[in-house]
Amino acid sequence: MTQGRKTVTVIQGDYAVSADPNVMMSTVLGSCVAVCLFDPKAGVGGMNHFLLATAGTTESDDLKYGVNAMELLINRVLKAGGQRSHLQAKLFGGARMTEHARDIGATNATFALDFLAREGIACLSQSLGGVSARRIQFIPSTGAARQMQVSGALPDVAPIKPPAPQPADITLF
Repeated sequence: MTQGRKTVTVIQGDYAVSADPNVMMSTVLGSCVAVCLFDPKAGVGGMNHFLLATAGTTESDDLKYGVNAMELLINRVLKAGGQRSHLQAKLFGGARMTEHARDIGATNATFALDFLAREGIACLSQSLGGVSARRIQFIPSTGAARQMQVSGALPDVAPIKPPAPQPADITLF
């Protein structure tokens, strides 16, 4: 899937769109959600990565909010040659990354599913929820996607011991 492809990294609060068959999009998600949207007939698609479903009481055009990230992704895929009636989606992310706070991941996942349903866009597959981070790779021209779970704690690393002091070669009087 990755061989000979140019990788475009989609960071938090961003999106990318391409019709180039040699482009692969990649992101890492925790409680955030990525929507991989594509038109298989036109061979164009894109990915977004949003942190929160909505801005709450204040209006914002910030892409960290799903409502804005979704609108821009759909519009850019259409502008690049996709047709609304052919759009399909794959969803990833929405993990619960901490036990001690509100489940932002579940809120993000519900928002994305509801948004696609309201817009009449088919969700072909989803990997939402859980407690592990995910690395996503997506080929926007075909809709092929791969997920790799990032699980477990970081391995214990032995502390680095400083070198022992060496005897001085200098004689002091």
